[in-house]
Amino acid sequence: MNNFDLFCMCLNDHHLNNLKKLNYIPVGLGKNNFSSDWLRDNTLNNISEKNSYYGEYTFYYWYWKNILPNLNKMKWTGFCGYRYHWSQNNDLSSEEISKKINSENFNNYILKSIPEEWSKYDVVLGEEMRVDKWKFSKIFKHGKKKLINNPFAFLEKNRNIKLHFDVFHGEGKLDKAINVLDYRDREDFRKFVNTKKSFNRENIFFCKSKEIMNQYFSSVFSWLKKCEPIFGFNLEGYANTRIYAFLAERYISFWFNKYTKPLSWPVFFYDTNKNKINI
Repeated sequence: MNNFDLFCMCLNDHHLNNLKKLNYIPVGLGKNNFSSDWLRDNTLNNISEKNSYYGEYTFYYWYWKNILPNLNKMKWTGFCGYRYHWSQNNDLSSEEISKKINSENFNNYILKSIPEEWSKYDVVLGEEMRVDKWKFSKIFKHGKKKLINNPFAFLEKNRNIKLHFDVFHGEGKLDKAINVLDYRDREDFRKFVNTKKSFNRENIFFCKSKEIMNQYFSSVFSWLKKCEPIFGFNLEGYANTRIYAFLAERYISFWFNKYTKPLSWPVFFYDTNKNKINI
């Protein structure tokens, strides 16, 4: 039995057997049909109707409102998805594992027990993803207009989280969102996105403190709620539709680094929706 709780968020019921073998807790998101073996983000106190826009945060909201208040003692608790998985070790990077992983060796890499190293930290975040190493082809494809207007913006020294967000999710949207963030974090977060060249990936984390988790969820959901009048829900295209999840993905790095002692840890890509695993 695992010495942690890991909630694995999925969009389809057919992942269930794999999750049971891994001793992960199956979470069904969205409107698809799931068996009674799954936790659902559309029961009890929930915002499941926002799943297309909030992504995994509809389950985070459900967990925050329906599970967290009832916990007396908390062990390491984490979250993952059917495409992104926590590694047992940190001797290889996320990218290196993702290149090596296949159905035969999946079980050799997947997290099975809490590493001793984690005991020194409050929170474990997905390994950081750099945003300053773009290929020119990607810059030209996604940032052509900005490149023409301001070619110096794409000098490697100027490539930061804000530029990355502007190019992939819309010019100025991050600034508008930051403007409604609570005053205690507003300017710190603005500095963070304008100076940092990486952020922790995939909106997933592990935490062993009920208090820290409650404080984070309270902060991020308060902010996202304030962003709704700005962006609404009449959104189209992947880069726009999940705007709230993309905002949260930058905020999770900032918040946990500001208020806790976090550790970055490899999270590898393997789509169990398309590929089999042998366990």
